Amino acid sequence: MHGGPRLTSRLPRTAAATFAAAVVLSGCSSAVEVSVPGGAGAPGCADPAWPATLSDLPRRDTSPADPAVAAWGDPAVVARCGVAALGPTPSECIEVDGQGWVAEPLSDGTRFVSFGTDPAVEVLVPSRYDPAPLLLPALTTIAQALPGNGLECR
Repeated sequence: MHGGPRLTSRLPRTAAATFAAAVVLSGCSSAVEVSVPGGAGAPGCADPAWPATLSDLPRRDTSPADPAVAAWGDPAVVARCGVAALGPTPSECIEVDGQGWVAEPLSDGTRFVSFGTDPAVEVLVPSRYDPAPLLLPALTTIAQALPGNGLECR
């Protein structure tokens, strides 16, 4: 746990809408519809080394195609580099290979946001892939390449 401001109620709805759009559209086209985060051009997000597979899930095309966004599997796991960093939060923070991640349950999966990085990496994982944290090790190096903001999981 760590102290400070809480996630606003707007974040879950935005994440849920992005997640729902990615899941719905992933079933009816070859490209997964995504929104490109505002910080996509930030250092570390301009060309992250997304893995070709995530666990056993193959990489998918995204629309729009942008190096800061990646998707795998069907339904799609979506990762976006360049989302707004989280400030201190009372939400649970888990560490994966030394990188903090804040998990936020959604109605149809889980949203993970890298903690202690600015900008941050967001990973939307459909509930089909539970336990979802098992997918994070492959994305930890991308989060760790981002500038730190001094916050850590406690």
